[in-house]
Amino acid sequence: MAKQTVETLIEGGKATAAPPLGPALGPTGVNIGEVVAEINKKTADMKGMQVPVKVTIDTETKSFSIEIGTPPAAALIKKEAGVQKGSGNPLADKVADLLIEQIIKVAKMKEDALLGANLKAKVKEIVGTCQSMGILVEGMPAPDALKAIDEGKFDEKIKSGRTELTEEEKQHLAEEKKRLQEEMETKRADFEVTAKGIMQKITDNKKARKAMVEAGIPQPIIDELAPEEKKDAAATPSK
Repeated sequence: MAKQTVETLIEGGKATAAPPLGPALGPTGVNIGEVVAEINKKTADMKGMQVPVKVTIDTETKSFSIEIGTPPAAALIKKEAGVQKGSGNPLADKVADLLIEQIIKVAKMKEDALLGANLKAKVKEIVGTCQSMGILVEGMPAPDALKAIDEGKFDEKIKSGRTELTEEEKQHLAEEKKRLQEEMETKRADFEVTAKGIMQKITDNKKARKAMVEAGIPQPIIDELAPEEKKDAAATPSK
């Protein structure tokens, strides 16, 4: 019995017959509409996330089976945090705060893909990903959260495997996310005022950019307000 496999990434709940899925399935002779419908049914709870999908087709009977992988850890973290993207300046700007239960949830979802020997080690891997995204854990920067995990502060919760939040906890996280967003906007406004002041005093773009770096202004803001000047293309030699 000949079988053919198609593997791709699709947005949860939004698979279509368009590329990349449709053209890959077409040569197999399988009913593409049925495959798309089944994938969307299985990934309905993963909307907004890129989901690995594996479709195995029996090329004789045209029957098929579908395996749904888990999205990348960063995508699961963003979904738990309710944010579209991580921080552009994760060391200084924090975009959200997660409870340890949410970290445990992501660690369990990615269990087979993580390297840790046990759930506690896998939880630490997810916290490490939070660090690069500017996401707090239990109100702490990731390095502090990792230390707390090592000290056993969350051992009982990790052992219990609890992943669901109470309504009170959800409300607290929503308020914390709002506070962090307001704090980030205030900091950005302050950085912009400082940057514009530097630009008024220093008209040379290169020197102004250097002064902004020395003033601790984040690189994305520098690039936005004072884009690096591109070197002129070499003059075309005359014939």
